Amino acid sequence: MCILLVQMGWLDEQGKNYTEQGLKRALVTYALARGLNGVISVAQGTEIAVQPVGVGLTFAPGQILDPVNDLIERFSTVVLVSGASLGIQRMLIEITSWFWFSLLCSFMLFASVFMIWKHALYKTSYSRLLYKTTAILLLIRLSVPLIAVLNEGVYLLFLQSQYEESSTQLETVSDNVNQLQQNSVQPQANQESFLEKMQALYDSAADAVDIQSQLASLKQIVSDMSQHALNLMVVFVLQTLILPIVFLFIAYKSILRLFRI
Repeated sequence: MCILLVQMGWLDEQGKNYTEQGLKRALVTYALARGLNGVISVAQGTEIAVQPVGVGLTFAPGQILDPVNDLIERFSTVVLVSGASLGIQRMLIEITSWFWFSLLCSFMLFASVFMIWKHALYKTSYSRLLYKTTAILLLIRLSVPLIAVLNEGVYLLFLQSQYEESSTQLETVSDNVNQLQQNSVQPQANQESFLEKMQALYDSAADAVDIQSQLASLKQIVSDMSQHALNLMVVFVLQTLILPIVFLFIAYKSILRLFRI
């Protein structure tokens, strides 16, 4: 079975496909994060000018986005690191699936099976060394693509819905932030007639009343953005950092157990 996995390359192809899919998700999410960061940076400079009862006031509600802007910057860094991790896994699969390395693993496995068949595995130090070397080579050869396959399985079962929902919501939040610039009220120029001045005064008063609802809406946008950014951070950290380490630790413990047999 191990020889088939080493020589046929089916596990390698699956591992490559899964790491490429994960890398594409990371790149798309990174582009979304950087775009959202740019939108927030522009919105932070947005000002709303009103003149209730003739008194000029200027608000900068975009400054509420400052904390979440820092969060999005850190989120984009996490996604970039996750993408680099997936790229490294992809390169390791290429290296370990090299023809001559696969041939060496198959040869060592044949030699170990032959020694077991001859009942000479524990009679000399050479046979013991051969068995351990074979186990280490197989761990190197099969662990990386196997980890990629297991990671994708966990993603499809538990993380896919969270990733898709949070990505969609972040895109919606980005559109909502754009409304901040569109809804901003510019200061009115001097009016030439009394009716125009009265109309400007009425419009400014209405804008002043609406400020509280705009601020409440903006705070909700900040809350939603933070929640979905954290959800995506959990997905990428779990899939590209924590799970590979856990699976590699399990494989290492399994090899140690084989050494004791």
